[in-house]
Amino acid sequence: MFDETLLDSAPSHAPVLNNVHWIISLVVAAAGYLSGSYLLPMLTGADEKVIVTQSIIFGVLVGSYALMLCYVYADSRHFGFSTVLWMVVTFFTYVVGFCFYLVYSASKTGQWKRATMPLAYIVEVIMVGALVLYPLIEYGELPKSTLMVSLTAPPPPPPPPPPPAAAPPKVVIHRVTVEDIMKAPTVIPKTITPIKDQPEPPPQAAVGVVGGVPGGVPGGSAGGVIGGIIGGVGTAPPPPPPKAATPKRIRVGGQVESAKLIFQPKPDYPPLAKMARIQGTVRLEAVISKDGTIQDLKTVSGHPLLVKAALDAVQRWRYQPTLLNGEPVEVVTEIDVNFTLAE
Repeated sequence: MFDETLLDSAPSHAPVLNNVHWIISLVVAAAGYLSGSYLLPMLTGADEKVIVTQSIIFGVLVGSYALMLCYVYADSRHFGFSTVLWMVVTFFTYVVGFCFYLVYSASKTGQWKRATMPLAYIVEVIMVGALVLYPLIEYGELPKSTLMVSLTAPPPPPPPPPPPAAAPPKVVIHRVTVEDIMKAPTVIPKTITPIKDQPEPPPQAAVGVVGGVPGGVPGGSAGGVIGGIIGGVGTAPPPPPPKAATPKRIRVGGQVESAKLIFQPKPDYPPLAKMARIQGTVRLEAVISKDGTIQDLKTVSGHPLLVKAALDAVQRWRYQPTLLNGEPVEVVTEIDVNFTLAE
């Protein structure tokens, strides 16, 4: 049944495509795959799996293109057709030119199975490709209520209870009684420290005021004032209250911190999300350091296809330092990144 297809154009001569043609097509397909793997990341910036899939498709198309050119070249030379003309037509029109050549060669040789079998294969490939690509292009939009329920973050847990207050230290007061003083020692000391009598201090001159009362009350009206001015010690002022320690980290709402943005690169819309027409808001929780850079970035909610682009963009944002009592502090805040498709 395959004697008059692409491999054997007629029972009377050898196959049109030999081993050299197949090797050339495989080499071209491999080169197309490698070229796609190198160029597509620079042009699209898509995910690694998407790049591999697109490179494989590109390699298959380029390999099929080379296989059709090899067939037209070998078959036109065998039947004496204009090789240059049909190579140019096939080169610029791809499958359409190849189908025209099959019909032309079948009409000239009278072997219509040479054209009908390959045309049937081509139509089948186009139909299968359409069935595969149509679900990827046409999609069903999910209900908005379902998305809102699935993407809503649970409320934060309640704060832990405060630690219990430390118990006040117990002060043990030992009262010395007469019995303790008169109790005989249980151990005889090895050495006895001699007691030296201290000389009595010399009498001090009395300080008073002329006309004062002898033996007056210390701190009286006259003696107390003069004594306080001459040799008295003034009362020191009370110490200032201790300064409250500045906290190292505070929590601020996202709308307050958005006014302090000094560098805000926009996120790149993921190609796969754009093809699927996915849009929405990605909510992130971040710690803004004392110098305004983003630290400890976490995802709170958002569509999985949009989260990575939002993380890559917000990681490069820069804020003005937040001051509290004149000192820079770290700020915990929430950041919303909106993805909207243009109508």
